[in-house]
Amino acid sequence: MYLLVTLVAPDTTTGFIDRFLVTAKAYHIPVTILFNKIDLFIQEELVLLADFKKIYEDVGYRCINISAKEESGIDFLKEEIKGKKVMFGGHSGVGKSTLINALDKTIDIKTKAISSHHLSGQHTTTFAEMHELSSGGYIIDTPGIKAFGLIDFEKSDLWQYFPEISNLVNQCKFSNCKHVNEPNCAVKMAVDSGEIHPSRYYNYLQMYQDDDNENYRQNLYKK
Repeated sequence: MYLLVTLVAPDTTTGFIDRFLVTAKAYHIPVTILFNKIDLFIQEELVLLADFKKIYEDVGYRCINISAKEESGIDFLKEEIKGKKVMFGGHSGVGKSTLINALDKTIDIKTKAISSHHLSGQHTTTFAEMHELSSGGYIIDTPGIKAFGLIDFEKSDLWQYFPEISNLVNQCKFSNCKHVNEPNCAVKMAVDSGEIHPSRYYNYLQMYQDDDNENYRQNLYKK
């Protein structure tokens, strides 16, 4: 599975990214994160991009910069998806349809411009569509996701889907540690020392404690 992320027009929060990754990991689905629209970045946004990539590369996710519009950095995808069935996900407006059109010229999915009022995506794909590739295989184009809640997740299992947390749970004082407010928690100590990125731990807490699945809408990126 490929998750398309944009830091501009529109911006994707770490809260959304982490919820997507947690759900995929729960179903044993590997994810590559594609940072799209890098042709729009100014210097400050390139610094932010590097920070975002480091968060996810440090915990084992492959992160790649692309520009679907300029068809830059996508040659590896053309080879990687041959003969396979793959899925692209992400917010509305992150460029999924543009990318699919660029990957196979026999496919022509309607695209729309970003809303200038909110700098947010406008839905062009309203239901999941499977497109056959001329090189063999299929691409599943999913509707743009504006909200992403967790369904049928046990709070006690959430730590398993954060690799950097699951690597430390055996070092906690208590075997049933929730990694929230328990003493001698190896996870909290790792956050304090910088071993675990604060945004990842913050999002873990939001998912663990969230009752209405709405808080993640705010920008959760914190250095």
